[in-house]
Amino acid sequence: MPKISFNNGRDSIEVEEGSNLMQSLMAKGIPVASSCKGKLVCGKCYVEVLDGSFNLSPVSDEERDFMEIKDIPANCRMSCSCKVNGDICLDTPYW
Repeated sequence: MPKISFNNGRDSIEVEEGSNLMQSLMAKGIPVASSCKGKLVCGKCYVEVLDGSFNLSPVSDEERDFMEIKDIPANCRMSCSCKVNGDICLDTPYW
């Protein structure tokens, strides 16, 4: 099972391979900012991927366009729009 570690000292978690990142974090009690409930509308759920970006599903055209419109940095991902396929390390401004 893939491991998600965090830059802020929070304990690492394990998630199912292929699981949605936002849903996996929330299922483990880790808060994810969102007002659209994961529909790629609000832009609040982005996370900075510090390591292992290659272990997330590829960026879709929709996610890429959305991130450009919202001016979200390229080293970030919308947690509602990607799947976890291997180990990653994350951070976000609200943790």
